[in-house]
Amino acid sequence: MTLTMTPGLAWTLLLLAGLLEVVWVMTMKASAGFTRPGWAVATMVAAGLSFWLLGLAMKLLPAGTAYPVWVGIGAVGAFIFGIVFFSEPAGLARIACVGLIVLGIVGLKLLSPH
Repeated sequence: MTLTMTPGLAWTLLLLAGLLEVVWVMTMKASAGFTRPGWAVATMVAAGLSFWLLGLAMKLLPAGTAYPVWVGIGAVGAFIFGIVFFSEPAGLARIACVGLIVLGIVGLKLLSPH
């Protein structure tokens, strides 16, 4: 079975890849330097799926759009989860900086040829 890559599908795959990036970053943190095997395996599985979906999305989307959006989704998600689950700091300046990342993601989506 072959999927026809449409812009909507490419963006959906990219979103899923970005969300899986958040998963692998958080499971990596929980793995305590890969010393907790269950979390380490979860990291590898989520990372593999994330890279695979990114690669599929890049069949249609330009690398200069797909990769920064993927990284941005991961960065923003990791920032939020770090605050919620790992009690990391959330000062106003840090939140403003992450807001700039979100603006960059939105801008790349809006300016994308697909």
